[in-house]
Formats: sequence, C-alpha cells, structure tokens
Amino acid sequence: MSKDVNEMVIAQLRQRVAVSRVCLVVSVARVYGVTANRWRLSLRKSGVHVLTVKNNLARQALNSVGISALDPVLEGPSTLVWGGEDVVSLSREITKWAKEIEGLEIKGGAVEGQTLSSGDVDALSKSPGRLELISQIVGLALSPGRQLAAALLGPGGKIAGQLKTISEKEESA
Repeated sequence: MSKDVNEMVIAQLRQRVAVSRVCLVVSVARVYGVTANRWRLSLRKSGVHVLTVKNNLARQALNSVGISALDPVLEGPSTLVWGGEDVVSLSREITKWAKEIEGLEIKGGAVEGQTLSSGDVDALSKSPGRLELISQIVGLALSPGRQLAAALLGPGGKIAGQLKTISEKEESA
C-alpha cells in the first residue's frame, strides 16, 4: 500500500479504537470465509467491531492512542476486536465463538494498559460483568440494613403473636 493509504488506514483505526480502551486480538487465518463473515455479522449485531489489518499499521494506530500493551500479541495474522458493553462481555462473546468456530484462535488482548494472554481472556470471560458486580455491591450495601430490620422486627413480631393468642383465648372463654 502507498504511504497515503497507510496513513488513511491508521487514522481510521485510531478513530475507531480511541473510543474503546479494551481491545482483543484473534486469528481467523484458519477460518473459512463464509464462517468468518457469519461471525463478523453476529458480532456487529451485539455492538462488537472486528477489523483485520496489518500488524505494523495496527501498532502505529494503537500506540498513537496510548494502547501499547498489544505490541507483544500482534504477531502473525491478526484481527482486532473491540466494543461491547464492557471487557467481560467482549471476552465472553469472543470465547464463546472461539469454542464454536474451528480455527478461531484468541491470541490475547489489552485492558487498561495491561497485556492479556489467551488464558487471561478466557479467565476474564468467566468473571462477573459490570452490571453483575454493581448488583452484588448493592446487595452487600443493603445487607446490614436488612439484618437490622429483621432483628428489630423479630422480637416485636413474637410479642404481637403472643398477644394475639392471649386475646383469642380470652374471647373464646
């Protein structure tokens, strides 16, 4: 490619990836074309973007937006994957597809300046997502109040039950 075309590709990639600080790298070299297209279309529906680009151009674009953690991962045929709700949902989606499509290989990724291996991406896919963590934190924050309310209502409920039983005995007698 000419220098002008390379600069256009780098600028376009920089613009696309700058929004997301999370990027995974996969290899689709051994995946049939029809299967790869089906994979790309289904990822697009879930808000995940896929782009196959030369490693050198990818390094230049990613380094210009501050993502240098992918440099060790960008070897051989590489396809960049980014987007989705959060890093966990992205890793879940890619891990799911890697199990379904023969030849799709997860090479690694970058999250918050940290390089991830393929094993790290798999482990990340099994962790709770952003919304799940928020609900767990809210549950933990409400737990002491719930326990206090139960402790305060417990003895009062017993007394009320005993008074009701006594009054029913007096009414029937």
